[in-house]
Amino acid sequence: MLASTRFISESGGRVGGWGRTALGAAVIAVVSACGPAPTTVVDDSATVAATSTTRTPRIVDDSGRPDITFDPCLDLPDDVMTAAGYDAEHKEFADMPMGSYTFLGCSYEGTVSVPGVLARYDLNVMAGNVSLGEELEKNGHVATTTTINGRPALLEVDPNTRDTCRFALQSDFGVVIFSRIYQKDHTGPVPQHEWCSEFESFVASVEPLLKR
Repeated sequence: MLASTRFISESGGRVGGWGRTALGAAVIAVVSACGPAPTTVVDDSATVAATSTTRTPRIVDDSGRPDITFDPCLDLPDDVMTAAGYDAEHKEFADMPMGSYTFLGCSYEGTVSVPGVLARYDLNVMAGNVSLGEELEKNGHVATTTTINGRPALLEVDPNTRDTCRFALQSDFGVVIFSRIYQKDHTGPVPQHEWCSEFESFVASVEPLLKR
């Protein structure tokens, strides 16, 4: 049941500004994932599916928006995530079909080494068929436009969502959001300048796995 806690703690009741309803759907989906693995995503073809360019999305909606062709839990290879310090063996799926848009989510726990500090992080990755422009409209008050390996992106740091750093990257179907939560291992607050420490380099390392 850890993933539902991580999605809630990320934003105090909302997932990237896309509403409490989406959060509720995410929690329900992740709670389901705590039982037997869903047959739609965990099977012997998962390895093949992760590299396929024609895989049918796990979820489609009736919005007329593009299908989500990047699945964070399937298209981020386990060995890559493990090497980056995240527990790929216990990753958790989260599906957020909202009718007018959809997100596919994946959550990880992990410990990574930051110079001088050993800090715990949780990571949520969400792929959605909303545009980067819509993400900017919702979170522009905390967002800075940037690029990751030349790909248009947003860096989002909300002072009211403590210890959290987010990158939203443009994709051919919409947006992929990487959100890291710093689970501090010391007393006192984490300085805001540390919330994003070394996170951009991780996002840049997996950016080539996203479809343009």
